[in-house]
Amino acid sequence: MTTAVLQQFGFIENEFSLQPHGSGLINTTWVVEMTGTGEKFILQKVNAAIFKNPADIAFNIRQIADYLKQHHPDYLFVAPVKTVDGREMVTEEYENYRLFPFVKGSQTIDVVKTPEQAFEAARQFGKFTKLLSGLDPRCLRITLPDFHNLSLRYQQFEMALQKGNRHRLQQSRELTGFIQDQRSIVGEYEFNKTDFKTRATHHDTKISNVLFDKQDKGICVIDLDTVMPGCFISDLGDMMRTYLSPVNEEESDFSKIEIRPGYYQAIIEGYLSEMAGELLDFEKKYFLFAGKFMIYMQAIRFLTDHLNDDVYYGSKYEGHNFLRAGNQLTLLQRLFEFEAAGKPAWR
Repeated sequence: MTTAVLQQFGFIENEFSLQPHGSGLINTTWVVEMTGTGEKFILQKVNAAIFKNPADIAFNIRQIADYLKQHHPDYLFVAPVKTVDGREMVTEEYENYRLFPFVKGSQTIDVVKTPEQAFEAARQFGKFTKLLSGLDPRCLRITLPDFHNLSLRYQQFEMALQKGNRHRLQQSRELTGFIQDQRSIVGEYEFNKTDFKTRATHHDTKISNVLFDKQDKGICVIDLDTVMPGCFISDLGDMMRTYLSPVNEEESDFSKIEIRPGYYQAIIEGYLSEMAGELLDFEKKYFLFAGKFMIYMQAIRFLTDHLNDDVYYGSKYEGHNFLRAGNQLTLLQRLFEFEAAGKPAWR
């Protein structure tokens, strides 16, 4: 299948190699290398179960590429490679593929290991949003409706409490109780969401979506499938969720979950190094809330999926999403403790 796809981009059979690449959970990615020249490309299969209208992704990327080329031509934007007949996406047997150039000298990082890496990633996501500040976000299509709609996620959780797996509901009473006890986060989100400025927002700011050079300096952001209108707490909150603790949501030893103050400060400083002049004064009071918002929402999503028999995220073993939910709620509790210890929301 991939050979037939690559031929539409002008590749000749037996003149390239293909290797799996990255640790992404949504799309499937390969590195394509030309056997003669060593030139590399990134081939991706878009997950049609998640992205129902992949043409909207291609439309958004084209809008962003055209805007940056006109207004910020020095920014390295990794635009898709077109097929020999000018298409940006190939459809084969109901699967959608696209090809990107491999940026020479670049690397991706799966786990944040230093505050400097956190700073660089936050700076790159802030820069991306700032550069697009002149682009009307309404011209972008919604690729994942209600992706970060916390109120809807809570409603889905409540529905799972009514209709979910009864055995799993009994097992999850402690976690469901903790989620219900923190419902004020939903109320705060509802109260403030219309006051947050709508911007072109990435929505998936894990560190693997930043290209770094060999000196760990950020080059640009990648994986733009979720770029659409949104608010800054989505981007900043996802950075906090994925950078603050030394372990991710797959960790079963919850004693390893912690908030690293130096990483928190690095995220804020990196983001503000680009966005200080773009954020409203009101928004700057909600940095810590951004972390609560995203961690809480992800915990809700994991537990809701567990109660619904793992229909969205799937599971590699029994109780996988239950563990993920407990992990994220532990991280949320650590953030509460971090706040109670008098750590600043921003400085």
